[in-house]
Amino acid sequence: MESAVAVPPQEHLEQATILGVPVHRVRMEQALRTIEQLIATRTPHLVITADANAILIALDDPEFRQLMTEAALVTPDGAGLLWAGRYSGQPFPERVSGVDLVWHLTRLSHERGYRLFFVGAAPGVAERARENLLRQFPQAQIVGVHHGYFSAEQEPEVITQIRAARPDVLLIAMGMPRQEKWAHRHRHALNTPVMIGVGGSFDVYAGVVKRAPRWLQQSGLEWLWRLIQDPRKIKKVRNLPRFVWRVMRDAKRR
Repeated sequence: MESAVAVPPQEHLEQATILGVPVHRVRMEQALRTIEQLIATRTPHLVITADANAILIALDDPEFRQLMTEAALVTPDGAGLLWAGRYSGQPFPERVSGVDLVWHLTRLSHERGYRLFFVGAAPGVAERARENLLRQFPQAQIVGVHHGYFSAEQEPEVITQIRAARPDVLLIAMGMPRQEKWAHRHRHALNTPVMIGVGGSFDVYAGVVKRAPRWLQQSGLEWLWRLIQDPRKIKKVRNLPRFVWRVMRDAKRR
């Protein structure tokens, strides 16, 4: 696989290594600052929001592991990953999730004029997410939306639409690792400075899925809320004990 384009940001980013996979030890403020620096380069960069499931995918998928290794920014997203950082003596300062990045980037777009494009989720969802976010941030430049249910034959048209909109940030909600692989495969055609996989974030802002109360988010139990809302996420929850076991086994070997 061809290497990802990666220009080091001006600010040094500390890394943790979880089961051999690098994740940056950043706070939200630092992550946003880094994204702004990447936008300024005007060359394509991939940002990955990684949870415990992302680490397990990377261990079984060499292509995705390479993307995580070479991504310009990999943020810690999820209680399992934060636990792994603490357990391995490489604590993450806080969770930096895809759904929170969408909110903050829309705020920055409102304040500074960054151009955003939403692609992914079911038909109509990205549109509703845009409408709801614009009620909160009316000057945000969300310059285009497209659902993620397009065929291979329709893909060139979608890419052309995104490129013509000239976004600074492309937010992709296709599920991991499809969204990251899609962004990397088409990065030159898209010609977007920052591409971020944001999973089910559009569902949250469209009102399809209700976000967990703040106290559940802060206590690390948002995964339980999501499971109750969508039982199809049981596979990710079942992966958590395997992740914990592998982290503990890895620590004993050191």
